[in-house]
Amino acid sequence: MTRLLAIDTSVWSDDVWIVDSTPVECGRSRETVKRSDLAGWAEYGYCASHSRFFWGLRLHLVCTLQGLLIAFALTGAKANERETLLDLLAAESDLAAARPGQTLIGDKNYFGRDFEHELAEQDIQLLRPARKGEPERSGAPLFKPLRQVIESVNETFKGQLNLEEHRGRTPRGVIARIMQRILALTAAIWHNDRTGQPVLRSLTAYDH
Repeated sequence: MTRLLAIDTSVWSDDVWIVDSTPVECGRSRETVKRSDLAGWAEYGYCASHSRFFWGLRLHLVCTLQGLLIAFALTGAKANERETLLDLLAAESDLAAARPGQTLIGDKNYFGRDFEHELAEQDIQLLRPARKGEPERSGAPLFKPLRQVIESVNETFKGQLNLEEHRGRTPRGVIARIMQRILALTAAIWHNDRTGQPVLRSLTAYDH
């Protein structure tokens, strides 16, 4: 249902994607970690934006600048972001094949010669900030405002859709709650698109 709604929007075919991942915390106490049914999937990871470690999962997102989800994956907290992205693209090879010359914007974690080569083979141009010691990369003036777009998409999940309070206690429960939020955001974007709203990701009309 999420994919059917996404395809039926005017922004599904956008030629710019953003990619990022965000923590999905599943417990804080040591006892929770020991007893949780999520143990073995959930694990300790580091959240750079909050400068803290957490125990749980990581939601990887590929979406348009309007926040429409193109592809996503839910992994352990330590999963490599680059490998996860390549796995997503491999699992649905038609996504990139149908969009020759697609631009993908990510943060500094999406780096590596082999990684960029694999993207280039799929005709995907990667834009990201330069890492320490690298020369300035193409598109550098755009990264700061676009980073705000990415953080805003994550905040929609965490704030208005309460991703951080999902209360899932089993793999099935967590997956169901994550899918509910993804479907809710996609449905809102679809409805806002159909009704001509200026901001497609806005959930203000549904907050009351």
